[in-house]
Amino acid sequence: MKYYDKLIFELSKEGRTGFSLPDTEWADTTDRIPAGLRRELPPDLPQVSEPDVVRHYVNLSNMNFGVDTGFYPLGSCTMKYNPKINEEMASYPGFGGLHPLQPDDTVQGALSIYGELSDWLCSLTGMAAFTLNPFAGAHGELTGLMIMRSYHISRGDLKRTKVIVPDSAHGTNPASAAVCGLQVVQVKSTPDGVIDIGDLKPLLDDTVAGIMMTNPNTLGLFETGIKEIETSVHAAGGLLYYDGANMNALLGKVRPGDMGFDIMHLNLHKTFSTPHGGGGPGAGPVGVAERLSRLLPSPVVRKSEKTGKYETAGNPTGAGRISGFMGNFGVLMKACAYILSLGNRNIRKVGPYSVLAANYVKESLKDLYKLPVSTLCKHEFVFDGLKEANAGDPEREVTTLDIAKRLLDYGFHAPTIYFPLLFHQSIMIEPTETESKETLDAFVAAMRTIAEEAVSDPGLLRSAPHNTPVRRPDETLAATHPKLKI
Repeated sequence: MKYYDKLIFELSKEGRTGFSLPDTEWADTTDRIPAGLRRELPPDLPQVSEPDVVRHYVNLSNMNFGVDTGFYPLGSCTMKYNPKINEEMASYPGFGGLHPLQPDDTVQGALSIYGELSDWLCSLTGMAAFTLNPFAGAHGELTGLMIMRSYHISRGDLKRTKVIVPDSAHGTNPASAAVCGLQVVQVKSTPDGVIDIGDLKPLLDDTVAGIMMTNPNTLGLFETGIKEIETSVHAAGGLLYYDGANMNALLGKVRPGDMGFDIMHLNLHKTFSTPHGGGGPGAGPVGVAERLSRLLPSPVVRKSEKTGKYETAGNPTGAGRISGFMGNFGVLMKACAYILSLGNRNIRKVGPYSVLAANYVKESLKDLYKLPVSTLCKHEFVFDGLKEANAGDPEREVTTLDIAKRLLDYGFHAPTIYFPLLFHQSIMIEPTETESKETLDAFVAAMRTIAEEAVSDPGLLRSAPHNTPVRRPDETLAATHPKLKI
């Protein structure tokens, strides 16, 4: 163990200190704290110097992996690079120092950002109106389903309590529907990986509130039957919900509104390059067709025809208030900066470049990895493990988990594994449009080397990773007996 790999308490030496505080009249007033609320005195804190503290935490930060340190091919999550100009714009004091309860007249700049970003998202998606209030993609799903349910209830159509979800859907889809009090009905996929329309049609009756879809779907395939699906669902009285998690593949080329979707959410941390991961903050704006705009949650932002100024207002016919104020404004600012940086011309290149990158990696590896669906993919694709995996030999078999762990040794974050559930050894890869050909070639080379190692030295993969700060943990033990503190 290196010296600075030690825990901060292991570096502690009696009498050593890294701070100096002035004497005050409050220095010895702990006796005023009720005994039941006091901690152990003196507090059991490590006694370390300032250099020890700084080096300890800097070294911990260097163990982190993020999109700023390496390639992050996380399928279905679009972990693209976050341009630093986004951070600069969001950190302007004029925006960062605002208070959410300020009068509308004093925050016209912020409200104009909210209003203009909503208009831009409408233009990019074909929706009629947006709310930017949801805090994340799953929060947006819940909001959209609340709107779907409110729509049917407002029409007195109380029987519509079922939501159809494909078997390849993101896990948040059925979860959001269940939280919203709706019953989930699964529709199967064809061997080609798209919705089985023959299986869908018998499910469409007067109890169906709508269908949730991702297009391209989780296998990275465009749902070519979307118009027939749209016609059938609408004819049955249901609505179409678009899960915008995979919108990156279509950006600037195809709009969900033009495909017939009534409600959608967008993950700004995916498609529009705001930070992703670490627990937040996020943003999951929800867009709706014109006939549903009256159901958007409060508050709404609109431009007064009388004064020309932006104003906030409640929406008495809406689905209620779904966040404390109006979403994570700093995240919205970053998405706004991204759209302005690219402009109308360059934002149309995002989808095609992400599709090009995915197909380049897929075609470069399909001779060594099983490709269950060989048609042209969009932004992502799924392998079903290795072609040569020593299957059936418990001493030499190499699994998808082994591949993912070994990839860490080559300096790449592992892609999504064991999802979607349609395949036993799924490896889902999404390169995004922001990675260079050199990066993609290096990733391909690592994956090819791993495939060769699986044949020549499978034990190397089965015991990987070898070069990371933490080796392979016992995942069952970690799940059943997690250590949440030291």
